[in-house]
Amino acid sequence: MFIDVAKIKIVSGKGGDGKVGFHREKYVASGGPDGGDGGRGGSVIFKVDDNLSTLLDFRYKKKYVAAAGENGGSKRCKGKDGADLVIRVPRGTIIRDQKTGQVIKDLSDNEPFVAAKGGNGGWGNTHFATPTRQAPRFAKPGQPGIEREIVLELKLLADVGLVGFPNVGKSTLLSMVSAARPKIANYHFTTLVPNLGVVSVGEEQSFVMADIPGIIEGAAEGAGLGHDFLRHIDRCRLLLHLVDAAGSEGRDPIDDIEKINTELAGYSEFLAARPQIIVANKTDLLGDNREPVEKIRRYAEEHGLLFAELSAATNQGVKELIRLTWHELQQLPPVFVYEPEFVETAPDTAGEREWTVEKVEDYYVVSGAWVDKIMGSVNVDDYESRQYMDRMLKSAGVYDRLEQMGVQEGDFVVIGDLEFEYVY
Repeated sequence: MFIDVAKIKIVSGKGGDGKVGFHREKYVASGGPDGGDGGRGGSVIFKVDDNLSTLLDFRYKKKYVAAAGENGGSKRCKGKDGADLVIRVPRGTIIRDQKTGQVIKDLSDNEPFVAAKGGNGGWGNTHFATPTRQAPRFAKPGQPGIEREIVLELKLLADVGLVGFPNVGKSTLLSMVSAARPKIANYHFTTLVPNLGVVSVGEEQSFVMADIPGIIEGAAEGAGLGHDFLRHIDRCRLLLHLVDAAGSEGRDPIDDIEKINTELAGYSEFLAARPQIIVANKTDLLGDNREPVEKIRRYAEEHGLLFAELSAATNQGVKELIRLTWHELQQLPPVFVYEPEFVETAPDTAGEREWTVEKVEDYYVVSGAWVDKIMGSVNVDDYESRQYMDRMLKSAGVYDRLEQMGVQEGDFVVIGDLEFEYVY
């Protein structure tokens, strides 16, 4: 099964928490703090694998989570870093942000791409020792991982794309000029997936050709299979537009050309401007009647397009077409690579201290991501750590807000996982 679009969620690993520990050794008095740092969380990394040709694996698994870092240990031992999660995709896969549709990365090269970096590990209590605070009983928690919803979109990497109505000989031509063996039969929609083939022109001279199936009238609006596969022409530097010169199915070749070009324009103006060679195929069915071929030739010349004629079934004119195609490719820019558009938004400093207070039955509940972050680094059994908590909550206006809501001494307040009686 050919799958070329997939929506998934990736989550990098959380950093390990710092350790609150103190050195304990025989004959060593007051060894001091020795809590180690937490390990870094694993990152989510995408890597190109040329053995893959579809995004089928992502149809069944939608969430990918990297390993968390280990917590710090005693004796200043750093926690083990979480293992990176490497996701392999076909070459030509584009990573887009699901919300904005912006391109995050075009995976057309061999460089691994870090799509979600793992959270840093928290500091152990060793870092917080000072001349006046020689036994800190608190440490920093690890930073959370990054969650991101993305779209994977496969756009085949090919120099030349074969376009045209069904049953005009695209698959036959690809099989004649390359080692590709697409399904060939005398009925519509024989080809249900894009096929790639490498066409050899000479020593160390070759190009990649793609047979794009299913483009019919209305494809840009979703008719047939063209809506699914038009994206694979995006990268092609040159299009070979095949038409049935003999009109063996009762269609007018000129009308076919105009309809296909209308669909290309409907999908993308950029795609409509791609260089084309009009290829009149099935000339063997015409016998000595040259008028249909000449009519197509005149149309191509009037519209500034190159023209070639052949019979893919009998191999007549195929070599001439390949030479013409190679000559045109030498004058065109390399395969198009999408530039990243996505810009990572910086944290909103104005919203860093966002929190809410609500009364739930007899409890005043303070909640918010900022509150959770503060409480995660507090050791309620340590006096200095509780003082730090009080200073942060007071500076953020939490206590003032509680008093505005009518909190009385002795009322129960819940902040994070901590429940206590309020005292003025």
